[in-house]
Amino acid sequence: MKKEIKLTRIHCVGCATNLEQKIAEVEGVKSVSIDFVNKIVTIDASPKNIEQVKKRVEEVIVNFDSSIKIVDQSDIEKQNKKEKIMKIIDVSRIALCVLLLLFANLLPNMPQWLSITFFVAAYVLIGYEIIISAFINLFKGKMLDENFLMLVATVGAFALKEFNEAVAVMLLYTIGEFFEKLAVEKSRNRVKSLLKIKSQTANIIISGDELIVPVENLKKGDIIRIKPYEKVPVDCVVIEGSSSLNTAAITGESKEFYAEAKSELLSGFINGESVLLCKVEKPDSESTVSKIIELVESATKSKAKTERFITKFAKWYTPIVVIVAILLAGVPCIFGQQFSTWLYRALVFLVVSCPCALVISVPLSYFAGIGSAARKGVLVKGANHIETLAKVNSIIFDKTGTLTYGNFEVQDIYAVESSSEQEVLELIAYGESFSNHSIAKSIVKKYGKTINTAFVEEYKEIAGLGVEATLFNERCLIGNAKLLKSNNIEIDEPEEVGTIVYLAKNNEFIGYIVVADQIKDDSFDAIQKLRELGIKNMAMFTGDNQAVAKNVSNKLKLDNYYAGLLPSGKVEALQKYKEQGYVSAFVGDGINDAPILATVDVGVSMGGMASDAAVEASDVVLMTNEPSKLVDAIKISKKTRKIVLENIIFTLLIKLAVLLLSAIGYTGMWVAIFADVGVALLAVLNALRILLPVKSKKTKCNVKKQ
Repeated sequence: MKKEIKLTRIHCVGCATNLEQKIAEVEGVKSVSIDFVNKIVTIDASPKNIEQVKKRVEEVIVNFDSSIKIVDQSDIEKQNKKEKIMKIIDVSRIALCVLLLLFANLLPNMPQWLSITFFVAAYVLIGYEIIISAFINLFKGKMLDENFLMLVATVGAFALKEFNEAVAVMLLYTIGEFFEKLAVEKSRNRVKSLLKIKSQTANIIISGDELIVPVENLKKGDIIRIKPYEKVPVDCVVIEGSSSLNTAAITGESKEFYAEAKSELLSGFINGESVLLCKVEKPDSESTVSKIIELVESATKSKAKTERFITKFAKWYTPIVVIVAILLAGVPCIFGQQFSTWLYRALVFLVVSCPCALVISVPLSYFAGIGSAARKGVLVKGANHIETLAKVNSIIFDKTGTLTYGNFEVQDIYAVESSSEQEVLELIAYGESFSNHSIAKSIVKKYGKTINTAFVEEYKEIAGLGVEATLFNERCLIGNAKLLKSNNIEIDEPEEVGTIVYLAKNNEFIGYIVVADQIKDDSFDAIQKLRELGIKNMAMFTGDNQAVAKNVSNKLKLDNYYAGLLPSGKVEALQKYKEQGYVSAFVGDGINDAPILATVDVGVSMGGMASDAAVEASDVVLMTNEPSKLVDAIKISKKTRKIVLENIIFTLLIKLAVLLLSAIGYTGMWVAIFADVGVALLAVLNALRILLPVKSKKTKCNVKKQ
């Protein structure tokens, strides 16, 4: 069982990492994750003792750092106001410190004691939080945090009478931290803006009266009225009225959706100018908006390999640098070198050593990537999936509903001499009447008469094959060729391209129906653009027959296809790509796709029409039925990965260069400040570039459409 603890004033990722390690040591904690950006600690423990474990964890948090507070959920609004006030106080402190620094340097004929007083006042004003935290943490045995490094470096500078540099280090460090907070807050707010799509209330109709109730109170079957310009509160079906709706909040595209009776609406759509009367299909907890919010809020808890590497790197990096600084200050003195000179170099070395640029910019980059994808209508369930998606070089598609519209129509009906087309259509329609598959629906629609279920007995669905049932007191088999052949029934196989639904009555073949689907226009564009992104292999796995699969594959110019696959067959076919070293993504939408979605490197579900099982099993959810959304997802993932690597390389090169130069005395405290605060700020700003729109090349699609 999982519990969340909301924190405040935890701005250092290094501190968050150390706190995470401390909590992991608490008895009863199975796992722990700290979402630094949202300031949330998530612990997993046994349901029997979760409350006791939570109390022990809260004690660890309180004792860990005096500046970190636990926020009660009911006080979040109050805490937000407090943080705004603290922001104003921070700006005031910075301004006053600069003023005192100017007085200390520019006032003429000032006595030395007064000048030092101004320096000390400026130092205490700007650095009191760091000083207090450093001493408290020192007594708790945590010496090697950033507060300790800043305190040692600045006190050392005071001892060497480098007053300007001592205050400047603390001042610029505070300024850098302030801007880092703003950058993180901006990123957080951009993502939170995505979550404002949820309606808080709904207009429910009870006994003819309209009442306004919290959206959480709605249940399946309730009748609600959606007025002009209101958000659709929960997933529902229109039963009266017609209107155009804006779907941008859910799909990421500013496309109008025209709804009329029987149209399905997703929560988060915004109604146009007409009133709609709707029937609730899903309660609030299961509706689209709630799932989006849950996915986005929990996405940052899954760390990428790069994030985990940086966490381990920071754990060992700082202690090593501190030891080197001590040696740098002490060893030369043994050989008669001046202590003050080497102490200054060691202090510069300490200022440079803080790994904040890496430990804050890397998780922020992935968080920004998740937010940027969500704005495009692509939900990525974690930073680890962003990283894997950037490496994908093979994409495998399901056919029906993914590459094709899934709008099947009966193209042909065949009956043997002893039967009739009407009998074949009727029996297959009755046999398929319990299925929600689009092929079944198209056959029932073609039949056009009311299905009397009293004539359907002993109904049994056989996964991947078809249906066995007693219809009008006759034993019938309805499904693909494999089903009939497995029962030793000979069939006439047609030449038509399409999905063939065969019918056998009392172990005798009596006919079939040809049902055809159409390839989505968007599929052609998606395949072309994925080629341009460098995807080496594109294939299709389908349960449909060989002729249909070959036809679709040839038209889309795919590299390969596998037909007639059961759910287990798709997983087995995927293994061949794994053996060849491909990093694969699978795009699907049905319940039968759930096994491969959970097995593949990156599982992608078409959220617009995907089953709950497919969405649950997938790592990425496309909120529309357009395969081209995958192009956006890969572009954002590649951009995120590129910026993460840029920050790592840039930060390490600058820090290593300044560390070496400071060790041999070629740099002073000012350069060290840039290597710490400046580099951290540049890395954070670079990470925020992910929130900018991804530029796409305008290319002409060369794949011929149907």
